Amino acid sequence: MVAPQPTATRGDQSLGDRIRAYRKLRRLTLKQVAERVGVSEGFLSQVERGASGASVATLKLIAQVLGLAVSDLFSEGDLPGHRVLEAAHRPVIHAPGVVKYMLTQRPLQELEVLEGEFQPGASTGGAEYVHGDSQELVYVIGGTVSITLGSDTYTLKSSDSIEYRSSTPHSLTNIGDSPARILWIISPPSL
Repeated sequence: MVAPQPTATRGDQSLGDRIRAYRKLRRLTLKQVAERVGVSEGFLSQVERGASGASVATLKLIAQVLGLAVSDLFSEGDLPGHRVLEAAHRPVIHAPGVVKYMLTQRPLQELEVLEGEFQPGASTGGAEYVHGDSQELVYVIGGTVSITLGSDTYTLKSSDSIEYRSSTPHSLTNIGDSPARILWIISPPSL
């Protein structure tokens, strides 16, 4: 027996309409998304037109390629325009000695922006990491940090910035004696 496929309609847009709208917002072609998801371009076109359903596993992959959570594909209403995110409602990410705040809200559109506070000696982790292949800019609001990009290491102080591809292995450490405040701007979002 074949499980039913999601074809839900929310607000004025069907699931396929929302996938198409987010794909175009990300300036991705049908072919690019289909290749990354591992489906044919024709199948993805059918999903966008509502002529075919997609499994939950396929929807997860589509959402991942578009930088979304699956739930974003089923959000009520139209794609958002002006959006306010009050400080009290910002999503927070905690790690040892680090607090990061999401300044952009889901579903992410063209930018992903985070603000972080690193206690002295705190870092993004013991190893360098990569995420997607986006343009990433780090701006030091206050403090002194060391950022490693591949085999290169840079020291950045208050009001310094550096940009790089998020596919470059990277890590950041507060090397100062006081908390460091950092701003990340990533385009397109690489979650």
